[in-house]
Amino acid sequence: MAAGVNYIKQLNATYEKFTEDNRLNPTHISLYMALFQLWNAAHFMRSFHVIRGEVMLLSKIGSKTTYHRCIKELDYWGYLQYNPSHNPFKGSMICMTIFGTTDRQVMYPRRTNIGTSNEPAVVSINKPIQTLENYKNMGKHNFIENSKFKKLRTNKTKQPVGQFLDHLKISTDKNYNEPL
Repeated sequence: MAAGVNYIKQLNATYEKFTEDNRLNPTHISLYMALFQLWNAAHFMRSFHVIRGEVMLLSKIGSKTTYHRCIKELDYWGYLQYNPSHNPFKGSMICMTIFGTTDRQVMYPRRTNIGTSNEPAVVSINKPIQTLENYKNMGKHNFIENSKFKKLRTNKTKQPVGQFLDHLKISTDKNYNEPL
């Protein structure tokens, strides 16, 4: 594990850098965040391997050209070190730059004017690690739940109209020529 990397402090320090750096666009930030999640899954090891397709999927980058341009720029600008392997079975090596370090609980002052309290927010470092496997399982679970909902909705709409008549307590033998 990289010495003393705190998830929250690192993330907040990185966002501060993002705010000050006008060279970045949303694609750079999305790519960095995908790499940050993979770094977290690797328990903040000093360096870790990544597979381009997986990172592109997580960052929602659809173009290999855009991916390579952004990762090289993040490397050049000091957000990470990128060592391409040129071997699809090995994956490229990434070494993330550590911006914030501590092993203890971190307190950050609130930066908004919402509310009346100016007390610092307490953030626990005992957050469960989000892994790619958990992310994929969550997507699969949502897909299954949505499929069940669609199936249920489809079954309801295919029922004959007569089955709903008893539920609605209406009569089918009305004479519409008679006045109300």
